[in-house]
Amino acid sequence: MSRVGNRPITLPPGVDVSFEDDKVTVKGPKGEICRSFPQGMNISLQDGVLTVSRATDNRIQRSLHGFTRSMLANMVEGVSQGFRKNLELHGVGYRVQKSGDNLIIQVGYSKPVEMTPPQGITVVSDAPNQVSVLGMEKDIVGEFAARIRAVRPPDPYLGKGIRYAGEYIRRKAGKAGKLGRRK
Repeated sequence: MSRVGNRPITLPPGVDVSFEDDKVTVKGPKGEICRSFPQGMNISLQDGVLTVSRATDNRIQRSLHGFTRSMLANMVEGVSQGFRKNLELHGVGYRVQKSGDNLIIQVGYSKPVEMTPPQGITVVSDAPNQVSVLGMEKDIVGEFAARIRAVRPPDPYLGKGIRYAGEYIRRKAGKAGKLGRRK
């Protein structure tokens, strides 16, 4: 039995779900998301509660059960509240700014790095060293935030770089940390 797949999804007010063959469309205050799901997953709506069940008990159906439920829950949360990833820049002279829709990141390279967010993603720069990625689809928000972080990942020796808000970077001691070694 799938613990994740069996949990029901309660729809918040203002969210509508419609089914057409294997496609599910979720509409809410933030927008509309349409996805197709694999055959054999039975999605039903009763009294404002979405439930997912599987037709058979074979290995593939069991593996898709929890996945389908998670995708549906993310769709419902995305159109009602949206998703947000916060990033911080640590380092002297590291900063980020918006130029129209594009994001200009200066992190110690000879030229600033310019990034264009995908469709449906909004980028907000609250401060010169903070940036937030907002959107309806969790996977696209996470992917774009990871692409921003990959411009200059955090350094374990100095701690400089781009990191998620609240991310802990395990620091290394470096050459000075090797005590008791003789030449």
